[in-house]
Amino acid sequence: MGKGVILAALLGFALAAYLIFYVGIGSVLAAIAAVGWGGFAILCLYGAALFVLLGSAWFALVPSFARPHLGTFVWGRAVRDCASEILPFSQVGGMVIGVRAMMLRHVSGSLAFASTVVDVTVETIAQIAFVLAGLAVLLSRAPHSPSSRVLVDSLAIALAVATAGVAFFLLLQRRSLEILERWVTRVLPQAASQAVAVRRSIADIHASPLRLVVSLTIHLASWLATVGWAWIALRLIGRPLAFSSVLAIEAILYAIRSISFVVPSAIGVQEAAYAILGPLFGLPAPVAVAVSLLKRARDIVLGVPVLFAWQATEGGRALRASRAAARCMADE
Repeated sequence: MGKGVILAALLGFALAAYLIFYVGIGSVLAAIAAVGWGGFAILCLYGAALFVLLGSAWFALVPSFARPHLGTFVWGRAVRDCASEILPFSQVGGMVIGVRAMMLRHVSGSLAFASTVVDVTVETIAQIAFVLAGLAVLLSRAPHSPSSRVLVDSLAIALAVATAGVAFFLLLQRRSLEILERWVTRVLPQAASQAVAVRRSIADIHASPLRLVVSLTIHLASWLATVGWAWIALRLIGRPLAFSSVLAIEAILYAIRSISFVVPSAIGVQEAAYAILGPLFGLPAPVAVAVSLLKRARDIVLGVPVLFAWQATEGGRALRASRAAARCMADE
């Protein structure tokens, strides 16, 4: 882990701690306590259900002739998200670990990598639509203050850049893979077969617009389900908010998180976003920060067992490989 990542994480922790004390640690803890253990269990079960929904969106992309079991994609998505949220990696690191988890379930590396690339692209397209909806709510409901205008302008610029980036990435997937394959074959001939396999897997996925539309639809439902989690959390705290207002907060929050991808788990950034966005919709800052901390607690409760299970699988595979190598040496 680079020094820059460590510094970003430390600054994020410092910002989160400052915000908690600034808005009132007593009020934050009171809001969390209002949820209770039963309520927190409901939030955790809801979070686990989100893995199923997101894994289904990934599963929908893969052609039927090469399709592993749905549970494999749900597991791969759970590992991807848990690694991104708990381990000190960026979202890209979580994607790499998710691909590895798929390969441990006997999915070919080319299919795991290719489907991840397309799944992330489709999810980003769904997120752009999600943020646009949140921006529309912000424009219609939030007070027209200088801070809200700055927020709207910043989000508009970020959406324009994101849309251009996704369009370029789709063009790269559909048109430029053969050029990339020829370059890899010439420069890294030992990796030529893998490059060919990845290109063919991506081409197979793009061959069916229906699969892409189904995946996009499920991803849109997943973003709305994310709003549902925060809406339920607020009701459990005893500070219910209109679903549209929660949608705006969550949409803008995840846009900010995407921009600040260099900060591990968006620590501090997420808390600051909640503290700023909540009051725009009549939600006290301590309650908004409490929702952020509940979300992190949920991620830890769900993520630690998932990552331990993934590590156990990795360790078992390494142990079997070492035993096989030892038997080969003994036979010789």
